[in-house]
Amino acid sequence: MRTVIRIMLSLCFPTEVARVAAAAAGKAFRRLSMESQSRAEKKVYAHYNHTDSCKFARWTAKESYEFMRARPWQDVVDFYSDIVSGHLTLSDLFGTERTRTSSIHNDENEIPEVEVGSDANEDRAGSGRWARANFKIVVSYHGPSFDGWQKQPDLNTVQGLVEKCLGSFVDEKRAKLLKEKCKPLEGCALVAGRTDKGVTALQQVCSFYTWRKDVKPSDIEDAINSAAPGKIRVISVSQVSRVFHPNFSAKWRRYLYIFPLNDGENREQSIDSEVEVENFHTSNNVGKQSNGCYENIENLLINDEGGFGSHEKPRNFTICRVNLLLQRLEGKLLSYKTFARDTKASRNIGPPTECFIYHARATEAILPCPVNDHGEGRKVMCVELVANRFLRKMVRVLVATLVREAAAGADEDALLKLMDATCRRATAPPAPPEGLCLVDVGYTNFDPQNSLIP
Repeated sequence: MRTVIRIMLSLCFPTEVARVAAAAAGKAFRRLSMESQSRAEKKVYAHYNHTDSCKFARWTAKESYEFMRARPWQDVVDFYSDIVSGHLTLSDLFGTERTRTSSIHNDENEIPEVEVGSDANEDRAGSGRWARANFKIVVSYHGPSFDGWQKQPDLNTVQGLVEKCLGSFVDEKRAKLLKEKCKPLEGCALVAGRTDKGVTALQQVCSFYTWRKDVKPSDIEDAINSAAPGKIRVISVSQVSRVFHPNFSAKWRRYLYIFPLNDGENREQSIDSEVEVENFHTSNNVGKQSNGCYENIENLLINDEGGFGSHEKPRNFTICRVNLLLQRLEGKLLSYKTFARDTKASRNIGPPTECFIYHARATEAILPCPVNDHGEGRKVMCVELVANRFLRKMVRVLVATLVREAAAGADEDALLKLMDATCRRATAPPAPPEGLCLVDVGYTNFDPQNSLIP
């Protein structure tokens, strides 16, 4: 307040008072800068303090980040690209006919119809809105070719491309309104679930409605397919009930994460040897395990801070172990707040972080991609997750945490224990988006017989 008074006086008496006021203002600014710098220096980026017996074998956030990204991700990106372009299918990955291309999107069975009833419903005031045509669009797109689904200014997004293609099918009233607002001629596309940048979708579901009577599904399909060949492809377009909503009508979503293995990771390596490429052995873990943790933990080198060095922590884990960790999540309604990132409060009824996982499995597979130096395809770990809903980055955090916990030899209920953590540092940083794929969306009750990984 004293500084403000001096400044006000200086406006009326621009003499010595002005110089004093300026000096006081400068002193106050320097004091605030020093306090801000002091707070920044005191900020500590501490790791979550795990209390189980495997805490010294568990990777830090940086170590987990480096381990997950030291992968041949380009092979996975190319595989997804071949599926989007129609050259390959998921059947080529799993070697089975269990994977389907469009069977779950049978509109006659999954989309509820409304009962028009009597003529009164047709003749009532404002019935024009009931005459609109609602189209369900199942689209496949290559994640690394776009900046995510949601439309954003000056970014190449899937929603922006789709809505631009739908602009030629909007009715005259909407076209006039957009012109008056100096906005581009675009349609409005609703979606079953937004995907992040780099995430691929094989059967993403969106919808578009218009009051025009001359719009045909084949016209919409041709418009989208011609927009970006090789990057986006329409699986099907059908006219559905006007009450259909791709998000609110959905009962489950299925995600697949493909985690590639580096060349030579099937060879045995000593845990205390210095290696640049982590050993990812899929049949044997390091040391014998008792109650899920290593028996020879105390024989490993401990650093000055009471933990393992980064090159001394176990890097081996089995896919079977990952599968056991996953199965403990099936059939449970749990809060995944520690596995989510940037999750805001929901307007829906119930806790905004609760999800019900119907199916969670992991298995080993071989990518049908160009062979490596040993004449074999790329070995990968596939993780399938089916749930009623997913939170932001939830699948990627789950996968990274699964790999970390399996390598540390944690108990089978390790993920369930992490649900009670109050800090998101308890889980690992998100795995790379290149491995994630939204496989399909279901509008009938989930059938375990239709799972990709039994």
